[in-house]
Amino acid sequence: MDCELAHERIVMAAYGELPDDAAHELERHLASCLECHKEREQIRALKLLADAYPVDEPAANLMARSRMRLEEALDALPPKTWMERFGQRLRNNFASLQAAPVAAGLLLLIGAGAGGLGGFHIAETRALQGEGAAQTSSKNEPQALPNGVEIANVSSIVRQPNSEQVVVRYNQLVPAEKRGTLDDSEIRQLLMLASANSNSAGLRDHSVELLADECRAGHGCSGTGIRDALMFALRYDRDAGVRKKALEGLQPYVAEDLRVRDAVLEALLNDGDPRIRTAAINMLEPVDADTTVRQVLHTVANSDQSPQIRLVSRQVLRRAPEIQ
Repeated sequence: MDCELAHERIVMAAYGELPDDAAHELERHLASCLECHKEREQIRALKLLADAYPVDEPAANLMARSRMRLEEALDALPPKTWMERFGQRLRNNFASLQAAPVAAGLLLLIGAGAGGLGGFHIAETRALQGEGAAQTSSKNEPQALPNGVEIANVSSIVRQPNSEQVVVRYNQLVPAEKRGTLDDSEIRQLLMLASANSNSAGLRDHSVELLADECRAGHGCSGTGIRDALMFALRYDRDAGVRKKALEGLQPYVAEDLRVRDAVLEALLNDGDPRIRTAAINMLEPVDADTTVRQVLHTVANSDQSPQIRLVSRQVLRRAPEIQ
Protein backbone atom coordinates (compact mmCIF):
# COMPACT_ATOMS: atom_id res chain seq x y z
CA MET A 1 0.00 0.00 0.00
CA ASP A 2 1.38 3.45 -0.90
CA CYS A 3 1.00 6.53 1.28
CA GLU A 4 -1.60 8.18 -0.97
CA LEU A 5 -3.99 5.26 -0.60
CA ALA A 6 -3.21 5.08 3.11
CA HIS A 7 -4.21 8.73 3.56
CA GLU A 8 -7.65 7.99 2.09
CA ARG A 9 -8.17 4.91 4.22
CA ILE A 10 -7.03 6.65 7.42
CA VAL A 11 -10.02 9.00 7.19
CA MET A 12 -12.42 6.15 6.46
CA ALA A 13 -11.02 4.14 9.38
CA ALA A 14 -11.41 7.10 11.75
CA TYR A 15 -15.17 7.06 11.08
CA GLY A 16 -15.54 3.26 11.13
CA GLU A 17 -16.25 2.95 7.40
CA LEU A 18 -13.26 0.81 6.41
CA PRO A 19 -13.77 -2.96 5.82
CA ASP A 20 -11.84 -5.35 8.06
CA ASP A 21 -9.48 -6.61 5.34
CA ALA A 22 -8.59 -3.06 4.31
CA ALA A 23 -8.17 -2.10 7.98
CA HIS A 24 -5.64 -4.87 8.55
CA GLU A 25 -3.74 -3.85 5.42
CA LEU A 26 -3.72 -0.25 6.66
CA GLU A 27 -2.41 -1.32 10.08
CA ARG A 28 0.49 -3.15 8.42
CA HIS A 29 1.36 -0.03 6.45
CA LEU A 30 1.16 2.21 9.52
CA ALA A 31 3.49 -0.08 11.42
CA SER A 32 6.27 0.73 8.96
CA CYS A 33 5.41 4.31 7.92
CA LEU A 34 5.97 6.94 10.60
CA GLU A 35 4.51 9.79 8.54
CA CYS A 36 1.18 8.03 7.94
CA HIS A 37 1.08 6.94 11.58
CA LYS A 38 1.42 10.56 12.69
CA GLU A 39 -1.33 11.60 10.29
CA ARG A 40 -3.70 9.00 11.73
CA GLU A 41 -3.07 10.29 15.25
CA GLN A 42 -3.74 13.85 14.14
CA ILE A 43 -7.02 12.84 12.51
CA ARG A 44 -8.04 10.94 15.65
CA ALA A 45 -7.25 13.97 17.80
CA LEU A 46 -9.25 16.22 15.48
CA LYS A 47 -12.20 13.83 15.52
CA LEU A 48 -12.06 13.66 19.32
CA LEU A 49 -12.28 17.43 19.63
CA ALA A 50 -15.06 17.57 17.03
CA ASP A 51 -17.08 14.92 18.88
CA ALA A 52 -16.90 17.02 22.03
CA TYR A 53 -19.03 19.73 20.40
CA PRO A 54 -22.62 18.82 19.50
CA VAL A 55 -23.75 19.99 16.08
CA ASP A 56 -27.06 21.88 16.17
CA GLU A 57 -29.19 22.60 13.13
CA PRO A 58 -29.28 26.36 12.41
CA ALA A 59 -32.60 28.12 12.92
CA ALA A 60 -34.67 28.90 9.85
CA ASN A 61 -34.57 32.64 10.59
CA LEU A 62 -30.77 32.52 10.83
CA MET A 63 -30.53 30.79 7.45
CA ALA A 64 -32.83 33.36 5.85
CA ARG A 65 -30.87 36.29 7.29
CA SER A 66 -27.59 34.72 6.20
CA ARG A 67 -28.82 34.28 2.63
CA MET A 68 -30.00 37.91 2.50
CA ARG A 69 -26.66 39.16 3.83
CA LEU A 70 -24.79 36.99 1.33
CA GLU A 71 -26.85 38.36 -1.56
CA GLU A 72 -26.23 41.91 -0.33
CA ALA A 73 -22.50 41.25 -0.10
CA LEU A 74 -22.41 39.78 -3.61
CA ASP A 75 -24.32 42.76 -4.99
CA ALA A 76 -21.84 45.11 -3.32
CA LEU A 77 -18.83 43.51 -5.05
CA PRO A 78 -17.37 45.69 -7.79
CA PRO A 79 -17.82 44.34 -11.34
CA LYS A 80 -14.88 42.44 -12.77
CA THR A 81 -12.63 44.25 -15.18
CA TRP A 82 -12.08 42.96 -18.69
CA MET A 83 -8.65 41.75 -17.55
CA GLU A 84 -10.11 39.60 -14.76
CA ARG A 85 -12.80 38.20 -17.05
CA PHE A 86 -10.19 37.35 -19.66
CA GLY A 87 -8.00 35.61 -17.08
CA GLN A 88 -10.97 33.57 -15.80
CA ARG A 89 -11.89 32.48 -19.32
CA LEU A 90 -8.28 31.56 -20.02
CA ARG A 91 -8.16 29.34 -16.92
CA ASN A 92 -11.47 27.66 -17.75
CA ASN A 93 -10.39 26.81 -21.29
CA PHE A 94 -6.84 25.77 -20.52
CA ALA A 95 -7.62 22.06 -20.52
CA SER A 96 -9.15 22.15 -23.99
CA LEU A 97 -6.13 24.05 -25.33
CA GLN A 98 -3.90 21.04 -24.74
CA ALA A 99 -5.26 19.59 -28.02
CA ALA A 100 -4.56 22.81 -29.96
CA PRO A 101 -0.85 23.71 -29.60
CA VAL A 102 -0.84 26.67 -32.01
CA ALA A 103 -3.85 28.38 -30.45
CA ALA A 104 -2.53 27.60 -27.01
CA GLY A 105 0.80 29.24 -27.77
CA LEU A 106 -0.92 32.32 -29.16
CA LEU A 107 -3.22 32.76 -26.19
CA LEU A 108 -0.36 32.22 -23.76
CA LEU A 109 1.54 35.07 -25.43
CA ILE A 110 -1.54 37.28 -25.23
CA GLY A 111 -2.06 36.27 -21.62
CA ALA A 112 1.52 37.13 -20.73
CA GLY A 113 1.15 40.61 -22.18
CA ALA A 114 -2.22 41.12 -20.51
CA GLY A 115 -0.80 39.93 -17.20
CA GLY A 116 1.98 42.47 -17.42
CA LEU A 117 -0.53 45.27 -17.94
CA GLY A 118 -3.18 44.21 -15.47
CA GLY A 119 -1.31 42.29 -12.78
CA PHE A 120 -0.68 45.31 -10.59
CA HIS A 121 -4.33 46.36 -10.75
CA ILE A 122 -5.61 42.90 -9.81
CA ALA A 123 -3.10 42.50 -6.98
CA GLU A 124 -4.02 45.91 -5.59
CA THR A 125 -7.75 45.10 -5.72
CA ARG A 126 -7.29 41.77 -3.94
CA ALA A 127 -5.10 43.37 -1.29
CA LEU A 128 -7.82 45.92 -0.53
CA GLN A 129 -10.46 43.18 -0.39
CA GLY A 130 -8.28 41.13 1.97
CA GLU A 131 -7.79 44.14 4.25
CA GLY A 132 -11.53 44.73 4.36
CA ALA A 133 -12.19 41.07 5.20
CA ALA A 134 -9.62 41.18 8.01
CA GLN A 135 -11.26 44.27 9.47
CA THR A 136 -14.69 42.63 9.27
CA SER A 137 -13.37 39.49 10.98
CA SER A 138 -11.86 41.49 13.82
CA LYS A 139 -15.14 43.31 14.33
CA ASN A 140 -17.00 40.01 14.69
CA GLU A 141 -14.73 38.75 17.47
CA PRO A 142 -15.97 39.05 21.07
CA GLN A 143 -15.05 42.39 22.62
CA ALA A 144 -14.64 43.42 26.27
CA LEU A 145 -15.76 46.49 28.19
CA PRO A 146 -13.25 48.37 30.39
CA ASN A 147 -14.60 46.49 33.43
CA GLY A 148 -13.61 43.17 31.82
CA VAL A 149 -17.12 42.02 30.86
CA GLU A 150 -16.96 40.10 27.58
CA ILE A 151 -19.53 41.08 24.96
CA ALA A 152 -20.91 38.65 22.39
CA ASN A 153 -22.78 41.27 20.35
CA VAL A 154 -24.93 44.40 20.57
CA SER A 155 -28.64 43.78 20.03
CA SER A 156 -30.12 47.30 20.00
CA ILE A 157 -29.30 50.99 20.46
CA VAL A 158 -31.91 53.59 21.55
CA ARG A 159 -31.24 57.25 22.18
CA GLN A 160 -33.55 59.06 24.58
CA PRO A 161 -35.37 61.98 22.90
CA ASN A 162 -33.85 65.41 23.53
CA SER A 163 -31.13 63.84 25.66
CA GLU A 164 -27.58 62.55 25.46
CA GLN A 165 -28.67 59.35 27.20
CA VAL A 166 -28.25 56.19 25.13
CA VAL A 167 -29.53 52.70 25.97
CA VAL A 168 -27.43 49.93 24.48
CA ARG A 169 -28.63 46.36 24.87
CA TYR A 170 -26.04 43.64 24.42
CA ASN A 171 -25.58 39.91 24.87
CA GLN A 172 -22.93 38.98 27.39
CA LEU A 173 -20.58 36.00 27.47
CA VAL A 174 -21.09 34.41 30.89
CA PRO A 175 -19.96 31.12 32.47
CA ALA A 176 -22.50 28.31 32.45
CA GLU A 177 -22.85 24.94 34.12
CA LYS A 178 -24.39 21.58 33.34
CA ARG A 179 -25.71 19.17 35.96
CA GLY A 180 -26.31 15.51 35.25
CA THR A 181 -25.14 11.94 35.70
CA LEU A 182 -22.22 10.32 33.92
CA ASP A 183 -24.74 8.65 31.60
CA ASP A 184 -25.77 12.08 30.28
CA SER A 185 -24.37 12.54 26.75
CA GLU A 186 -23.72 16.26 27.32
CA ILE A 187 -21.85 15.53 30.56
CA ARG A 188 -19.70 13.01 28.69
CA GLN A 189 -18.98 15.47 25.90
CA LEU A 190 -17.90 18.08 28.43
CA LEU A 191 -15.65 15.55 30.17
CA MET A 192 -14.04 14.58 26.85
CA LEU A 193 -13.46 18.25 26.12
CA ALA A 194 -11.92 18.79 29.56
CA SER A 195 -9.62 15.80 29.05
CA ALA A 196 -7.89 17.73 26.25
CA ASN A 197 -7.68 21.04 28.16
CA SER A 198 -4.03 22.03 27.83
CA ASN A 199 -4.35 24.87 30.35
CA SER A 200 -5.37 22.87 33.43
CA ALA A 201 -3.74 19.64 34.54
CA GLY A 202 -6.29 19.40 37.36
CA LEU A 203 -9.22 19.43 34.96
CA ARG A 204 -7.58 16.83 32.75
CA ASP A 205 -6.80 14.60 35.71
CA HIS A 206 -10.32 14.71 37.12
CA SER A 207 -12.07 14.28 33.77
CA VAL A 208 -9.84 11.36 32.71
CA GLU A 209 -10.41 9.72 36.10
CA LEU A 210 -14.19 9.89 35.65
CA LEU A 211 -14.01 8.61 32.08
CA ALA A 212 -11.71 5.77 33.12
CA ASP A 213 -14.09 4.78 35.91
CA GLU A 214 -16.92 4.60 33.38
CA CYS A 215 -14.85 2.35 31.10
CA ARG A 216 -13.79 0.02 33.89
CA ALA A 217 -17.41 -0.29 34.95
CA GLY A 218 -18.46 -1.03 31.35
CA HIS A 219 -20.92 1.86 31.23
CA GLY A 220 -21.18 2.80 27.57
CA CYS A 221 -17.46 3.08 26.83
CA SER A 222 -17.96 2.49 23.11
CA GLY A 223 -15.32 2.13 20.42
CA THR A 224 -15.43 5.87 19.76
CA GLY A 225 -15.84 8.82 22.05
CA ILE A 226 -14.71 8.03 25.59
CA ARG A 227 -12.28 5.32 24.53
CA ASP A 228 -10.70 7.68 22.00
CA ALA A 229 -10.38 10.39 24.64
CA LEU A 230 -8.51 8.00 26.94
CA MET A 231 -6.15 6.91 24.13
CA PHE A 232 -5.49 10.55 23.30
CA ALA A 233 -4.63 11.29 26.95
CA LEU A 234 -2.40 8.20 27.16
CA ARG A 235 -0.42 9.26 24.11
CA TYR A 236 -0.13 13.01 24.54
CA ASP A 237 -0.83 14.22 28.08
CA ARG A 238 2.22 15.72 29.79
CA ASP A 239 1.13 14.61 33.25
CA ALA A 240 2.16 11.05 34.14
CA GLY A 241 -0.73 10.73 36.58
CA VAL A 242 -3.25 11.53 33.85
CA ARG A 243 -1.62 9.04 31.48
CA LYS A 244 -1.70 6.30 34.15
CA LYS A 245 -5.41 6.82 34.80
CA ALA A 246 -6.10 6.73 31.07
CA LEU A 247 -4.16 3.46 30.78
CA GLU A 248 -6.15 1.91 33.62
CA GLY A 249 -9.42 2.91 31.95
CA LEU A 250 -8.38 1.18 28.73
CA GLN A 251 -7.50 -2.13 30.39
CA PRO A 252 -10.85 -3.89 29.76
CA TYR A 253 -10.53 -3.33 26.01
CA VAL A 254 -6.99 -4.46 25.24
CA ALA A 255 -8.14 -7.89 24.07
CA GLU A 256 -11.04 -6.75 21.86
CA ASP A 257 -9.81 -3.45 20.38
CA LEU A 258 -6.66 -3.40 18.22
CA ARG A 259 -6.49 0.39 18.50
CA VAL A 260 -6.34 0.17 22.27
CA ARG A 261 -3.70 -2.55 22.02
CA ASP A 262 -1.60 -0.34 19.76
CA ALA A 263 -1.90 2.57 22.18
CA VAL A 264 -0.75 0.38 25.08
CA LEU A 265 2.21 -0.91 23.02
CA GLU A 266 3.18 2.68 22.25
CA ALA A 267 3.07 3.48 25.96
CA LEU A 268 5.32 0.50 26.67
CA LEU A 269 7.87 1.61 24.08
CA ASN A 270 7.74 5.39 24.41
CA ASP A 271 6.41 6.53 27.77
CA GLY A 272 8.97 8.18 30.03
CA ASP A 273 7.46 6.92 33.30
CA PRO A 274 8.56 3.38 34.33
CA ARG A 275 5.34 2.87 36.31
CA ILE A 276 3.25 3.33 33.19
CA ARG A 277 5.52 1.06 31.15
CA THR A 278 5.34 -1.65 33.83
CA ALA A 279 1.55 -1.37 33.98
CA ALA A 280 1.42 -1.60 30.18
CA ILE A 281 3.44 -4.85 30.22
CA ASN A 282 1.14 -6.45 32.77
CA MET A 283 -1.89 -5.26 30.83
CA LEU A 284 -0.61 -6.94 27.67
CA GLU A 285 -0.08 -10.32 29.32
CA PRO A 286 -3.57 -11.68 28.44
CA VAL A 287 -2.89 -11.02 24.73
CA ASP A 288 0.76 -12.12 24.64
CA ALA A 289 -0.08 -14.66 21.93
CA ASP A 290 -0.54 -11.76 19.52
CA THR A 291 2.46 -11.64 17.16
CA THR A 292 3.08 -7.93 17.56
CA VAL A 293 2.77 -8.07 21.34
CA ARG A 294 5.12 -11.05 21.50
CA GLN A 295 7.73 -9.29 19.35
CA VAL A 296 7.60 -6.13 21.43
CA LEU A 297 7.91 -8.06 24.70
CA HIS A 298 10.93 -9.99 23.40
CA THR A 299 12.58 -6.79 22.20
CA VAL A 300 12.00 -5.00 25.48
CA ALA A 301 13.13 -8.02 27.53
CA ASN A 302 16.41 -8.23 25.63
CA SER A 303 17.41 -4.66 24.90
CA ASP A 304 15.55 -2.11 27.02
CA GLN A 305 17.75 0.30 28.96
CA SER A 306 15.73 -0.13 32.17
CA PRO A 307 16.59 -3.27 34.21
CA GLN A 308 13.13 -3.15 35.81
CA ILE A 309 11.36 -3.16 32.45
CA ARG A 310 13.54 -5.99 31.17
CA LEU A 311 12.77 -8.03 34.29
CA VAL A 312 9.00 -7.53 34.13
CA SER A 313 8.96 -8.41 30.43
CA ARG A 314 10.89 -11.64 31.04
CA GLN A 315 8.54 -12.59 33.85
CA VAL A 316 5.55 -12.20 31.54
CA LEU A 317 7.24 -14.26 28.85
CA ARG A 318 8.11 -17.01 31.32
CA ARG A 319 4.48 -17.28 32.37
CA ALA A 320 3.62 -18.02 28.73
CA PRO A 321 6.01 -20.85 27.76
CA GLU A 322 4.02 -21.75 24.68
CA ILE A 323 5.14 -18.59 22.90
CA GLN A 324 8.86 -19.03 23.52
